[in-house]
Amino acid sequence: MFDLHRLRLLRELKHRGTLAAVAAALSYSPSSVSQQLSVLEKEVGVPLLEPVGRRVRLTEQGEILVAHTEAVLERLEQARAEVAGSLTGLTGTLRLAAFQTAALTLIPPALTLLRAAHPALRVHVTEAEPEAALPALRARDFDLVVAEEYPGHPHPRHPELEAVDLSQDTLRLAPPVGAGEGPAGTPADHPWVMEPEGTPARRWAMALCRDAGWEPDVRYESTDMLLHLRLVEQGHAAALLPGLLWCGRKPTVPLLELPGGRRSRRLFTVVRGGSSRHPAVRACREALARAAKDLDRSAGDD
Repeated sequence: MFDLHRLRLLRELKHRGTLAAVAAALSYSPSSVSQQLSVLEKEVGVPLLEPVGRRVRLTEQGEILVAHTEAVLERLEQARAEVAGSLTGLTGTLRLAAFQTAALTLIPPALTLLRAAHPALRVHVTEAEPEAALPALRARDFDLVVAEEYPGHPHPRHPELEAVDLSQDTLRLAPPVGAGEGPAGTPADHPWVMEPEGTPARRWAMALCRDAGWEPDVRYESTDMLLHLRLVEQGHAAALLPGLLWCGRKPTVPLLELPGGRRSRRLFTVVRGGSSRHPAVRACREALARAAKDLDRSAGDD
């Protein structure tokens, strides 16, 4: 019989990449993690790690053990969900991560709904972009993630994660205020603000511009959509702004439809498959769905 705690350390190493990262996440010392993994190797009777430069990676046998550990942990999450479902009220802590505009617009009303319906449930919220939040969800740092996907740039699919759609968020072009009309005011002639290189939003935006036949002059980079908006409002840059930024209010800058018709990003929630039936997860998803529907309704009324 293998020790589950040590198996979880091996799994953490696969997801986090280094002994130091595992130690930091679990509040251990790196030497303690290394010692526990050495004991696991003795239990199994074969090497589970092999050196690669200054790092280590899992051997084939280590990968096999991690795959079975994932299955065991999923069953334990299902058991946790069933136990929670047998109780009369929701308690405990739900760890939620959301990207910026969702954190600004969807999370506060969802929290209001959860507080009214389940006052004993503690919700811990972290602002995090999907490219960081989804691996952290797999590593069990979060219980639920609100994520986004840009047209033509989907996130990698992982069989242990379950996604449920929330809504579609329209993306529009916002020229810098005061840029004027005519050739001097075309998108190709403006400075631009975009998200940093390597992000899905940046790849989508660059592809959109290049498909239109021009290269954007990107002078400002930030994941902060409020900064994007401020640069547009003060005439410094053009931007591609999401509808969620307005939170049901009237836009403060002129917005233009993108070429090729309606373009939108997909908003969705993601959980680990074993926790999808947990009553706290279900309640949070329902609150987020209601918040998204209310925002869509208010935007339609405008």
